[in-house]
Amino acid sequence: MDYIIIENEKIGQIRARLLLDKNPKTCKAIWEKLPFNINLARWGEELYGEIPVALGKENPQVDCEVGDVGYWPDGKGFCIFFGPTPVSKDDKPKAASPVNIFAKIEGDTSIFKQFPSFKGVVKKQ
Repeated sequence: MDYIIIENEKIGQIRARLLLDKNPKTCKAIWEKLPFNINLARWGEELYGEIPVALGKENPQVDCEVGDVGYWPDGKGFCIFFGPTPVSKDDKPKAASPVNIFAKIEGDTSIFKQFPSFKGVVKKQ
């Protein structure tokens, strides 16, 4: 249990390293539900959408980094942060409400900028 894969036809596969030291309960809960489909909407430079995981807050935060992958407890949401959001004060992503950051995308996250919405699958590597 080290990496997840975010995949769709247009971008292929993107790896994200699980942050087991930061949010182990969130990592485990998501890992156990994989694979699952995602249908993400865009909010600034964040993609988010509901996933089949119900979990509370674990080390929640609103200030994020480019490449962070979070779980949004308030909406059972999967979030990919790749730039500023409408509530950002600078060029860093900021969540609308606290998220559990559980993974970090490896590679160039600007690939997500082309999507007004994103459909794909999340699976184990």
